[in-house]
Amino acid sequence: MRSVIFDLDGTLADTSGDLLAAANARFRALGLGDLLTSADAGTAVKGGRAMLRLGFSRVEGFDEMDIDAQYPLFIEAYAEDLDTHTYLYPGAMDAIATLKDEGYAVGICTNKPIRQAEDLMTRLGVRDAFASLLGADSLPIKKPDPEHLRETVRRAGGDPAQTILIGDTKTDRDTARNAGVPSVLVTFGPGDDDVAALEPEALLHHYSDLPALVARLMS
Repeated sequence: MRSVIFDLDGTLADTSGDLLAAANARFRALGLGDLLTSADAGTAVKGGRAMLRLGFSRVEGFDEMDIDAQYPLFIEAYAEDLDTHTYLYPGAMDAIATLKDEGYAVGICTNKPIRQAEDLMTRLGVRDAFASLLGADSLPIKKPDPEHLRETVRRAGGDPAQTILIGDTKTDRDTARNAGVPSVLVTFGPGDDDVAALEPEALLHHYSDLPALVARLMS
């Protein structure tokens, strides 16, 4: 069965606002105030450690040990409030419904911790639309290891050799390339990668274009 697998943060949904808020909550707890702003959304989709590292780089006296100490507390803060500012990109679920009607299996392969990913998709009311969902800690490995993508496809009931990965970063492009399958990178995510320069098999400017794009790449 042919499959279309999606990254989550920055691809299906803009989660940067809630991620930044959780990181700033930790900085405030340390008496540092809000060290990150909306201009740092590109770092937000790279994960909690990246945000903590960026924030601490703006003050003196903090190092990797502080990042290690604060990361579990960041995870707790984010888990408590992960859908206040997050929203699905326009047309995403309509495109997914069309793909399913056309016989594609759909799933999510994310480097977000699995409990957060499951909770977020459930709160957004769309978890049941996806046949599989694997997070960063679902397997001993994660993207860009191709087995993370392949297992997501298998659990969706698909063939790993007949899949496309929709993402927004170099990690997604590299994952697809390592798996020997096409990647499509969105141009509207908050990430700071130059997605065109990454030379994916296609760029996606709006989700309304996705079904036709998938059909072309799968032909």
